[in-house]
Amino acid sequence: MEIIAQRAVIIVAGGSGKRMGGDVSKQFIEVCGKPILMHTLLRFFDFDPRIFIVLVLPFEHIETWNRLCSQHRFMLPHQIVAGGDERYDSVKNGLGKIDNDWLVAIHDGVRPLVSNETISKSFELAAEYGSAIPVIPVRESLREVKGNQSRPVDRKNFRLVQTPQTFKSSLIREAYQKPYNPLFTDDATIFEAAGNVVHLFEGKAENIKITTPSDLKIAEALLNEKT
Repeated sequence: MEIIAQRAVIIVAGGSGKRMGGDVSKQFIEVCGKPILMHTLLRFFDFDPRIFIVLVLPFEHIETWNRLCSQHRFMLPHQIVAGGDERYDSVKNGLGKIDNDWLVAIHDGVRPLVSNETISKSFELAAEYGSAIPVIPVRESLREVKGNQSRPVDRKNFRLVQTPQTFKSSLIREAYQKPYNPLFTDDATIFEAAGNVVHLFEGKAENIKITTPSDLKIAEALLNEKT
């Protein structure tokens, strides 16, 4: 399928290092010679060097990022936008740089293992359906907990949601006009709350979000395989 619309990605990097047990924000932790966030940007640039990259950072992290780019001679073209109090605000700020007739992927800054196949499929399906959300099956048993009671639930009815979550930009920009709601857990939730249908496709298990020290070890091993 030929995609006519301009492709863009908003990479949201607002995390802290609390669950890593350190003072360095997790997106700036070095893996295989460069910060995690640089690996993530390179994934999208390698997929399409013409892609418009918007990087959303907390204002207080922008100076650190610029210093790291200079230190690592990281010259990949991208536009930096200051984030907001919530992820919702950060994405909304990033969407302000995106034209209405584009396709836009929204991706976690600490998912540096997203594949070209996943990125490509997300843009293709978003062009056709308006949205494309990668998900993977739940591989372990699940129980629903209510108070002191729990019950098993059928894991076949559940999926784990990943990024990039990709949309026709006009639709996701309109969805982000809704007021913030704490129940908005991701972009797909916001898109759906605006009356749109979310289109799911199968993602890849390796597309992990680096949150804990064990995630970091897995990511390092997988990135070493690719280099």
